[in-house]
Amino acid sequence: MSSIYQERRVRLRLCAVPVRVRGRGFNDVSTENRQSRVLSMLPFVVMGAVAVVDLASGPSVGYFPLVAVGPAFAPLVGGWKRTACVGGLSLLLCTALSWYDEMTNLRRGATILVSVLGITVAGLVAVSMRRKREAELDSVRSIAEAAQRVLLKPVPRLAGRLRAAVSYTSAVAEARIGGDLYEVVAAPQGVRVIVGDVQGKGLEAVETAALVLGAFREAALDEADLIQAGRRLARSVDRQLDGDKFVTAILAEASAHRVTFLNFGHPAPMLLRDDGTVELPEPASYALPLGLGAHGTAEPEPYDAAFLPGDQLLLYTDGIIEARDHAGRFYPLTERAHLLKEHDPETALETLRQDLLQHVSGPLDDDAAMLLLRYR
Repeated sequence: MSSIYQERRVRLRLCAVPVRVRGRGFNDVSTENRQSRVLSMLPFVVMGAVAVVDLASGPSVGYFPLVAVGPAFAPLVGGWKRTACVGGLSLLLCTALSWYDEMTNLRRGATILVSVLGITVAGLVAVSMRRKREAELDSVRSIAEAAQRVLLKPVPRLAGRLRAAVSYTSAVAEARIGGDLYEVVAAPQGVRVIVGDVQGKGLEAVETAALVLGAFREAALDEADLIQAGRRLARSVDRQLDGDKFVTAILAEASAHRVTFLNFGHPAPMLLRDDGTVELPEPASYALPLGLGAHGTAEPEPYDAAFLPGDQLLLYTDGIIEARDHAGRFYPLTERAHLLKEHDPETALETLRQDLLQHVSGPLDDDAAMLLLRYR
């Protein structure tokens, strides 16, 4: 495990060169909407292509039975009316093409029309089943969203002199929550935050994230300083985690133009200064993650950095910096820091998230969470 964190520290140091960069734009195109439009046009494209080929080849060949492929694609999107309309259009097209191809044999023509009608009826049944599954999925999603609101509560937009924004992308298809966690607590001593990454995925990771968040919310409000809050959090997690499970996490407390960190084996935070320079504050030595206290490791040493008006602090999970493109290159977070210069913090984070997805050109392999604090 020590070699893993040594490699992470080396990579972060290589990225920690202060840079000045300029913003750039990009087109945010919804892949889901594109696919829906393509599928909605597919039946008409198929039937049109068959009609064109049939007319071009002449009456001697007779491709018109392939028009039945159109109604087969109709149930993919839309409802009963649309599927029935596609089926009716296919029947009319078959009738017209059969007359053009001089295939007026009653038996053969009736067989083709019955085939188209049967595919249309099967499509209507498929639409009914799809609607039922969609209703079930919507119900499951509503339950998942309720669980997300309990586990990952919306962060306050304003916390003292800080503006906060968060972005979360789950690596699991159709999931809204996963093994990454975050929280912002306005304590009397200052604004205290946590960003963490649970080892593993699935429901077990979600349960562990809930455990860590519950312990942090209590410790952040009860303890007088960040060190005591970190110790209480570590004791609580060590007691309740079994086996080799662990959670990398970073705690931060922002107050009086300073920000103090406690790092439990987590990637270094990114500080974007008002003048555009970028810093990655690191501890003198990395402590092991939460949950590994039984190994008798040393506690994390607090370290701090200046946090002045106009500065921004980005806490993130390793799903961001370990995202690779097709060539195997990691996402260059510090080189993309200029994307956070957007006036609105939520817009800035969404811009950065879209750039991350553009970098990997597909779904992420790991959950990715980002928490942005902006000193107003």
